Amino acid sequence: MTYFVGIDLGGTNIKAGVVSENGELLNKLSIKTNADRSMEEIIKDMGLLAKQAIEDAGIAQTDVSAIGIGSPGTPDNAAGTLVYATNLPFRNAPMRRIIREVIDLPVYIDNDANCAAMAESVSGAAADVADSVTITIGTGIGCGVIIGNRIFSGFNQAGSEFGHTVMVAGGRQCSCGRKGCFEAYASASALASMTRDAANEHADSSMGAMIEANDGVSNARIAFDAMKNGDEVAAQVVDSYIEYLSEGLANVINTFMPEVLLIGGGVCNEGDSLMVPLREKTMSKPFFGPGVRKTEIRVAKMGNDAGIVGAAMMGKACFDDKLQG
Repeated sequence: MTYFVGIDLGGTNIKAGVVSENGELLNKLSIKTNADRSMEEIIKDMGLLAKQAIEDAGIAQTDVSAIGIGSPGTPDNAAGTLVYATNLPFRNAPMRRIIREVIDLPVYIDNDANCAAMAESVSGAAADVADSVTITIGTGIGCGVIIGNRIFSGFNQAGSEFGHTVMVAGGRQCSCGRKGCFEAYASASALASMTRDAANEHADSSMGAMIEANDGVSNARIAFDAMKNGDEVAAQVVDSYIEYLSEGLANVINTFMPEVLLIGGGVCNEGDSLMVPLREKTMSKPFFGPGVRKTEIRVAKMGNDAGIVGAAMMGKACFDDKLQG
């Protein structure tokens, strides 16, 4: 059996692990990114962590065919560089060159949301279908598209940015510079902002006290918790949030018509309180003609392992295609 190393690069942590050709995660290691350092130092640590992961897995480097990297931002796999990364000091970062100076294996790079989608496609909640889309809901909204069991990311590896498609012209300010983006209305950060605003406007809501008890910080759980305790204002916040989320998901379905649409991120821990109304609202909106098969909405299941496994499997796909690495 041959193996692949997956590296999940984040603003806080770098994670790496060895993955079998079937998508089984053998081990995983993590170190702090320390993002205030130079990109050269960070990339060197990525290579050293990959080397350590192979050693800890008890296999030889010759048993590993390639290293895959999932990173926020936009990569250029052909050049082996990370063109741009959100929240990291990377501009045209020569990832392949620096990592190969540490560990001489083929290196392939893709966006972290694409890698999460690949993990779900190989080993997760979409392993039984060829066409799927994974939406990750966190500080922002990530989107990974799998068509025919392969990542689709456009000619420049910058595609599938559904978080930055506009839903409300001239609406809320988004971090990308535009206004009214899907991310500005349906991310976990957006829900936290909606919760705080509603609490400030309604002194009778329990959400204000819950925010105060949380050191004055609003989050994506508070509105759901308050709703479950009978808070009608919180119920309105949750309903409004799910309405926005469903509009964006319906747009994704209309665009790709995936067999399965996956939702991931901490907000999915709300279970039926989120998923039952979300499925109902979302599936009433796409343009399905009479008799046309419909997309199934599922919850992603790879969790924190998605980045490592997906990066490794993306690396495997590139290696199998005999791309330069």
